[in-house]
Amino acid sequence: MNEKVLRTLEYNKIIQQLAEKASSEPGRALCRELVPMTDLILIEQAQRETGDALSRLFRKGSTSFGSNKSLEGALRALAIGSTLSAAELLKIAALLDNVKRVKAYGRPARDDEAGDSLTDRFELLEPLTPLVTEIRRCILSEDEVADDASSGLRQVRRAIVSTGDKIHSQLNSMVNGSCRVYLQDAVITMRDNRYCLPVKSEYKNQVPGMVHDQSSSGSTFFIEPTAIVNLNNQLRELGIREQEEIEIVLADLSVQTGGYAAVIATDQQTMTQLDFIFAKASLALEQNATLPIFNQNRYINIRKGRHPLLSAKTVVPIDLYLGRDFDLLVVTGPNTGGKTVSLKTVGLFTLMGQAGLHIPALDRSELAIFREVYADIGDEQSIEQSLSTFSSHMTTIVQILAQADADSLCLFDELGAGTDPTEGAALAIAILNHLHQKGIRSIATTHYSELKVYALSTDRVQNASCEFDVETLRPTYRLLIGIPGKSNAFAISGRLGLPDFIIDAAKAQIDISDASFEDVLADLEAGRITIEQERQAIEAMKAEIKGLKEKLEGKHERIDNAKDRILRQAQEEAREILQEAKTFADESIRIFQKSGINNSTPLSIQELEQVRDGLRAKITAKNDKLALKPGHADKADKLKVHEIKPGNSVRIISMGLTGTVSTLPDHRGNLFVQCGVLRSQVNISDLVLLAEPDSHNDGAKAKERSSKTQTSNLKMNKALNLSAEINLLGRTVDEALAELDKYLDDAYLTHLTSVRVVHGKGTGALRNAVHRFLKRVKYVQSFRLGEYGEGDAGVTIVTFKES
Repeated sequence: MNEKVLRTLEYNKIIQQLAEKASSEPGRALCRELVPMTDLILIEQAQRETGDALSRLFRKGSTSFGSNKSLEGALRALAIGSTLSAAELLKIAALLDNVKRVKAYGRPARDDEAGDSLTDRFELLEPLTPLVTEIRRCILSEDEVADDASSGLRQVRRAIVSTGDKIHSQLNSMVNGSCRVYLQDAVITMRDNRYCLPVKSEYKNQVPGMVHDQSSSGSTFFIEPTAIVNLNNQLRELGIREQEEIEIVLADLSVQTGGYAAVIATDQQTMTQLDFIFAKASLALEQNATLPIFNQNRYINIRKGRHPLLSAKTVVPIDLYLGRDFDLLVVTGPNTGGKTVSLKTVGLFTLMGQAGLHIPALDRSELAIFREVYADIGDEQSIEQSLSTFSSHMTTIVQILAQADADSLCLFDELGAGTDPTEGAALAIAILNHLHQKGIRSIATTHYSELKVYALSTDRVQNASCEFDVETLRPTYRLLIGIPGKSNAFAISGRLGLPDFIIDAAKAQIDISDASFEDVLADLEAGRITIEQERQAIEAMKAEIKGLKEKLEGKHERIDNAKDRILRQAQEEAREILQEAKTFADESIRIFQKSGINNSTPLSIQELEQVRDGLRAKITAKNDKLALKPGHADKADKLKVHEIKPGNSVRIISMGLTGTVSTLPDHRGNLFVQCGVLRSQVNISDLVLLAEPDSHNDGAKAKERSSKTQTSNLKMNKALNLSAEINLLGRTVDEALAELDKYLDDAYLTHLTSVRVVHGKGTGALRNAVHRFLKRVKYVQSFRLGEYGEGDAGVTIVTFKES
């Protein structure tokens, strides 16, 4: 790409933002070198790496590459066998420590977790833990080597300490003894790395030794006493030996490090590349950017694109497409309406995408691969206004026409401006027509009505406009493709207070055909606004209907839950009643048995009648608590005496019991009915004759009813508990397909018409696997990706065939 377009479209500002996301200086340097590519394979690989790094940021958070420093000098020194300094060795150890942390960050959380495009890079990293441990053991800081770095160094430092103690002991005896009166101060000092005493000038001859220094006033001489000269000489020799031992330690560490020079170089290079890739992912995360789809058909389709250098809170997203139905797009509209922003957004997205950066737009946006991008926006062009002159514009256009070909994208802002409008419009049409005939993808902004007419009358050329609200005198910054724009000069002037007679006089100067054309544009705009308002009203009604539907479904769900709760409560109450009746019946049987003839103390008839009356009262009380009331019983006709005979099955209305007739009714209509172990006397008016069951058919029907009941209960339970959505996020492909298979079976059996499968966006691997699986399911009628507001490409809507 030419350098001028990178500056014009402010690509350098994007690179500056990218460099700020890198955490190491080599990573930032690599970011600053990033330029757009033209090889589709390399572009898609870079985009894949950015997407995989972004996925890792979502799953694991960020990691730091801050200890990654440039080691070129140190590695060259190792290659020729030189000894590294302590600082250089510590820099290598810090890098390897950082490598260890990054490698742990890149390690998969599960053994069966699938790898991505970054897995190989993480596996290339070698922490070299033994080497780091040895360096850290020997070197404590840039200025200090540990005593235990070698046995020789340890012995020398012990000797230094011992000699220093002897010197201090000798000097302390002199300070506190015979020399006390000769000293300026009772202290021990150092001069030229040798221990001295501060002696008064008048007593300098009283203290034998070597004079190393004199105070500025001349009153004090710093004398090394003769008694410690040999000890100081020994200390100096030991210091030299200490440096020699340190050099030996550093040389040994350098030799060990040199054996891993190639590994360290690979680690440093890999860390720089990973820092660069994760910087791209961090920028995409900040911009809420997505992976664009690339094609070689020179087709652009930007969905809700936002200029990355404008505030995300205020920028208005645009939808723009080019290259499929038309090759040339002419954008018109008032100044400060967003034309230049739209122009720069297309160019900058192309540069970012071909550089391996995600673009701040909805996913499934498409970009083309262009060998060159040319832009005539002017050296002083800003988003709000153009300050370029006609000559500078023409110079740039001449260069573009000489170099552009079918693999170029050309962007023109205010084409033909800065000169006579008639000539400027003619030039603009000629330039655009030349590019159009060569099949070059081009976008131009203009105020000339002639270009609007050219776009309307030329095949594969389309008008577009930036919407402007005349009532508020503010642009909406929405790009409307297919609709030519108006300058709205008269309307804006009138709203700002220009007298009507001046506006009318200006309108009279306009050619009738031009005025008619502007009137047509005004009518088109009014019609578009009406359609837009109706569309918004329809959307509002759809949203209201959806809310009412959800509210109704919630109401039905609450009713079903209440029904289920009432049934369970009724079953529990019935179970308690049956248990209580069983207990009371057992007690009654025990009393009757107690009154038998073999019992030595039989109960009297009155006592048995009391027990019987108590049993009947108990049953009546329980019957009153149930829904079966005599007044609400079956409205059957009263039984006649001739209609009943022993062996008939009857129901006792007052008791709510079923039994078998034992005797014929007497003249009062009383008869005995056997109800299990109880034999009760009842009146024929309290009986309902039950139909005689056919044993074979009745058994089969009962079995069929039982089977249907079990099946319906199973379906009802599933229908109550089964959600209309399944979430597959976080699953592997195999886990997700197994879970989806079972879920679709259950959903189809419970007669759901459609379901929502949440698989996320990510790299698209899970989404593609789900779609391949759905194609093989026989009872799936169709499936589609979610629309805007339904989850977009992270969701698939599945519709079942009618069962």
